Amino acid sequence: MTSLPTPAQLGYRMPAEWEPQEAIWLSWPHKEASWPGNFEPVPAIFGEIAQHVTDCQLVRINVADAAMEDSARGVLQQAGARLDRVRFHHNPTNDAWVRDHGPIYVVREHQGRTERALTKWGYNAWGDKYPPYDLDNEVPGRIADEFGEKLFEGGMILEGGSIDVNGEGLLLTSEACLLNPNRNPQLTKSEIEQRLKDYLGVGKILWVGDGIIGDDTDGHIDDITRFVNPRTLVTAVEEDKSDENHAILQENLERLQSLTDLDGRHFEIVTLPMPESLHYEETRLPASYANFLIINTKVLVPTYRSRRDAVALGILQRLFPNREVVGIDCTELVWGLGAIHCVTQQQPAV
Repeated sequence: MTSLPTPAQLGYRMPAEWEPQEAIWLSWPHKEASWPGNFEPVPAIFGEIAQHVTDCQLVRINVADAAMEDSARGVLQQAGARLDRVRFHHNPTNDAWVRDHGPIYVVREHQGRTERALTKWGYNAWGDKYPPYDLDNEVPGRIADEFGEKLFEGGMILEGGSIDVNGEGLLLTSEACLLNPNRNPQLTKSEIEQRLKDYLGVGKILWVGDGIIGDDTDGHIDDITRFVNPRTLVTAVEEDKSDENHAILQENLERLQSLTDLDGRHFEIVTLPMPESLHYEETRLPASYANFLIINTKVLVPTYRSRRDAVALGILQRLFPNREVVGIDCTELVWGLGAIHCVTQQQPAV
C-alpha cells in the first residue's frame, strides 16, 4: 500500500493571519444556550464585526436556511455592513464557533500561481462538552465541495483556536489543550507534532503550558499568545499577583523567553495586559485582548469596558503600524466563552 502525499510534501503551508485574505468566515449565531439568558445582543456584535470586515474584504456567512439568511441580512444592514461584500452559504451549524469547526486553509505556490486547499480536522466541541456537533463537523467538507478545492483530513481532533502560525515554519500551541486526554488520547506528543507538521506545513512546534481561567476550551492559544510578525510574539500577562491568571501567564512568559525559531534565535516578546476579571453572575469569563483578528487593513480587538482597554489597543496599534486597530465591545459576546477570533476564520487570497 502507498500512502497519499501530505500537504507538506505537496508544498502547502498554513499562512500567517497577516497575509492577504480573500474573506472572513462567520457561522451565524443561533444557539441561545451558548449565551444563556443574554443571547439578544449577540447577533448585533456579529454585525459589527462583519461591518469592519466588509470595509476590507468579503465576509462569508454560514447559515442554516433562507430564513436565517434573511434575519442575518437585516442585522448586517442595521450595522452598516457593505452587503455587496457579503456572501451567504447554506451550511447548517450547531453553533457559531467557526474558528474551531471551520476549515483551516493551506496554500502553496505552484506553476507561478497561489493554490489554496482546506484541511479538515475532527471537532468534538472541546472534549465532548457541548453535543451535538455533527453539523459543525460537516462544514469544512461542504465548503471544499462548494469551492471545488482540495480537502486534506488531518486525522485527529484539532480546533483552529488552539494554534497560531507565523507563516514561516513555526506553530504555537498549548499543552493544556492539545495534550488533553479529551482530544487525542491515542496519540503521543511527538505524533501530534508530526500531524501538525505534515498537514500545516510547519517545521517546529512551540509549546506553552496552561490556558486562562474560565476558558472552556482547555487552553486555546488565541486567548494567550499570538504571532504579530514572523519573529514577534504578543503575550497576555496579569500583573495582579492575587489573580488566578497571574502565575499561569508568568509561567507561559518564561517559556516563551526560552523558545527559539528555526534558526535558533529568540523571539521579540511584547506583553499585553489582561482586562480586569469579568464575571457573568458567578462565572469567571475568559476575557482576553489576545483574541484579536487580523484582516487586510485592520485589527479587530475585543474590549470589555475596562480601564485597560485603551492600553491594550495602544500596544496593538504600535505592533500593527500599517493597519487600523479597532476595539469592539465584546462584554456580551464573551459570555459565550469566546470573543472575536473565536467566531471568525480567515480564507487566504489566491
